[in-house]
Amino acid sequence: MAIESSRKAEVIKDHARAEGDNGSAEVQIALLTEDIKNLTEHLKIHKKDFSTRRGLLAKVGRRSRLLRYLRNKDVNRYRELIASLGLRR
Repeated sequence: MAIESSRKAEVIKDHARAEGDNGSAEVQIALLTEDIKNLTEHLKIHKKDFSTRRGLLAKVGRRSRLLRYLRNKDVNRYRELIASLGLRR
């Protein structure tokens, strides 16, 4: 259920702040969002996969903490990111 390397490179390129950036909060949040989407689709089919559900909840918590950090650090970057990812409907 890991992200394909081509898709991962595409997500990094879309959300990187500079050339070679793969560790900024925006990139980490975007990658976690992609993972969360994949795991959610997996759990729709495999309803009793509780270890995956636990991993999903851990990723959601990590993304939440990173979003909180970004919101406190720079509100404009936070707003742009949630708009581009379609979060906080």
